[in-house]
Amino acid sequence: MLTSLAFIFLVGLAMASIIERLKLPRIVGMLLTGIILGPYVLDLLDPSILSISSDLRQMALIIILLKAGLSLDLSDLKKVGRPAIMMSFVPASFEILAFFLFAPSILNITRIEALVMGSVLAAVSPAVVVPRMVQLMENKYGTKKSIPQLIMAGASCDDIFVIVLFTTFASMAQGGHAEIMDFINIPISIILGIILGAVTGYLLSLFFETEYAHKHYVRNSMKVIIILGMSFLLMAIETWLECIVSVSGLLAVVSMACVIKIKCVPSVSKRLSDKFGKLWLAAEVLLFVLVGAAVDIRYTLSAGVMAVLMIFIALIFRSIGVAICLIATPLCKKERLFCMIAYLPKATVQAAIGSVPLAMGLACGQIVLSVAVLGILITAPLGALGIDLTYKRLLQKDV
Repeated sequence: MLTSLAFIFLVGLAMASIIERLKLPRIVGMLLTGIILGPYVLDLLDPSILSISSDLRQMALIIILLKAGLSLDLSDLKKVGRPAIMMSFVPASFEILAFFLFAPSILNITRIEALVMGSVLAAVSPAVVVPRMVQLMENKYGTKKSIPQLIMAGASCDDIFVIVLFTTFASMAQGGHAEIMDFINIPISIILGIILGAVTGYLLSLFFETEYAHKHYVRNSMKVIIILGMSFLLMAIETWLECIVSVSGLLAVVSMACVIKIKCVPSVSKRLSDKFGKLWLAAEVLLFVLVGAAVDIRYTLSAGVMAVLMIFIALIFRSIGVAICLIATPLCKKERLFCMIAYLPKATVQAAIGSVPLAMGLACGQIVLSVAVLGILITAPLGALGIDLTYKRLLQKDV
């Protein structure tokens, strides 16, 4: 296993660096590393690490959601208002609708399986979008109309919305059919997840404050370990309660992080976010390399043309969703076009949950994973290059 980990980190980082020099997202290099090292090409990874791959990917997802929660500025949502709130769910809903309508005939899957696939593909990638929006804010491009803030806030919430839908659709697919209760469980899962996470976050912040008041200083590194431990526990609670009531563990994790950010001193929450960012450096490599390793390249190539067609149809629907969100805003046509381009890239969520249907034993598991990987390989470079090459032409530089 140690040899496999050495290959994952060293080759993964080397490939990421090479790809980055080509002005493409690092994650593409990590995915290619996994495909090459995986069992379907060179077969250099130990079966023991592949057997716990799904658990490692879930840990990586928790880390990025904690970082998102601790970085998410709710005031940005309030400042931008309606468009930001709509951007957090409308484009994703349109993309899922595209899969629901077209995937059964194009990819020969059932409607429920199409919903599972749509919920995997529908999330925008914070790993690609957020750093670029931060750069635009620093360089004062589009900031007068809060365009980077709008995209960043919407993208952060978009992931959470999609993940909650994915867990619901995946459980429906396991049952083989959809029942009314499955749809009723969606708002229940969201509300209970938010409440559970908010209460946990409040109690944790109260514990940190109490310790500080009694001069028992809890180091930020220790806080990270405690928060991680509580996140794993929240995920376990979702499993414990699944026969009684539906609770979104992932939404609880984000909600907990948001409350900790609100209750903590800004400097402390920033340091915690930075520390989770450093953890993400390692988790990111594990996540994308292991996702690449799970891909049967032969199956992906056979799915090729039709899968690519479905991805582009979904992107058209997504862009229509973005356009609807921006109705009655002061943005001009060029700025609206930029928002559509910025909402194209996919990576993080697709890597984290793309192989879950396969691990669950769903019949659509292999095709979902193949389309998810193709989606990353197509849209991550497309979105990243699109943002980098167009922002100076489409956005106004503020003085």
